Amino acid sequence: MFLVALLSYIAASTAYSLVLKQVLFLDVIALTALYCIRIIAGGIATGLFVSPWLLGLSLFFFLSLALLKRYVELREGAGNGGVAFAGRGYLPEDADILRSVGPASGYLSVFLLVLYINSDQARNLYESPSLLWLIGPLLIYWITRLWLLANRGVVTDDVVEFASRDAVTYVVAGLTAAVLYAATVGIQPLR
Repeated sequence: MFLVALLSYIAASTAYSLVLKQVLFLDVIALTALYCIRIIAGGIATGLFVSPWLLGLSLFFFLSLALLKRYVELREGAGNGGVAFAGRGYLPEDADILRSVGPASGYLSVFLLVLYINSDQARNLYESPSLLWLIGPLLIYWITRLWLLANRGVVTDDVVEFASRDAVTYVVAGLTAAVLYAATVGIQPLR
């Protein structure tokens, strides 16, 4: 199964590099698929079950990040006479649509998290699943902040690189990890 996932990733990555990155909106779908294939391959390699909840959340989360990448390229390209987004299929006027669909995709990932919190799977996996509600505001804050910074021209086209240098990202990730730990071991919220 890992070989199938690996070959799928190679095929999708090659198709993206040769053709798909030039096709309007299909490029961001392909980027999202590549991230999701990595998650599936990681699950196969480690022998861990990758739930449909995780895949759904990841789909919308990574779609938001892929759209953010294109949005930043459009913003930078507009300042360079359109050079930065040549060959991508996007026009400068598409920035407003990307700025709408991108955060909405990120918020859909939070919506799926909320649905998951109330599922039987979460109740069976976590001692205190109600603590997971704390992750929703953290993700909403992080997604909104990232899009606001992109709109201001602070985020570069490499969103992952920006996030890896961003102190706020580390704080949000640390708080999320703490909440996951507390929910797993069963620390009860204050009453």
